[in-house]
Amino acid sequence: MAVAVAGVLVAAGAVTYSVAGDGGTGVTPPAADSADAGFARDMAVHHQQAVEMSYIVRDRTTDEEVRRLAYDIAQTQANQRGMLLGWLDLWALPKVSSDGPMTWMGMGGMSDGEDGALMPGMATNSELKKLGTLNGKAAEVFYLQLMTAHHKGGIHMAEGCVEKCTVDVEKRLAQGMVDAQQSEIDLMTGMLKARGAKP
Repeated sequence: MAVAVAGVLVAAGAVTYSVAGDGGTGVTPPAADSADAGFARDMAVHHQQAVEMSYIVRDRTTDEEVRRLAYDIAQTQANQRGMLLGWLDLWALPKVSSDGPMTWMGMGGMSDGEDGALMPGMATNSELKKLGTLNGKAAEVFYLQLMTAHHKGGIHMAEGCVEKCTVDVEKRLAQGMVDAQQSEIDLMTGMLKARGAKP
């Protein structure tokens, strides 16, 4: 297990290094106000909330199907978040935009957010607090509903990067997010239906 984890971390490090900018290839790092930097900053924040929600529900239910999904989402998005923040470090760019979130997609003005929801699909502070008070099936349903909306917002942002970003490996990561999160939305839709609920 430890060897497999180490292999994943080495691979992630290699991918991170490959977009470090020059690296002897003559490629110029993206600008601070570029889509590449904006996506890396904003998706890192977006992913952090998905990780947080997944750890909350893991402790609120004994359902193995939901716990497994939550674990997979938490691990995947924590790893991707590390890559995104690593790229910003390697590009020597700030991790917070002075213009606020989503300006790279022409969606500025969300910086205050509704009850802490800074970007499309993000849960509000009130919703996160509510999730932490639920147990069993109620927690499962609310988590699946919140994560479905969260993934839809994430897909919207990732599609924006596929269209606007210029760093090839980042565009590929964004397309991978679109594909994986759409697959998880389909899975969660079935899980909600099995619990007599809608997305």
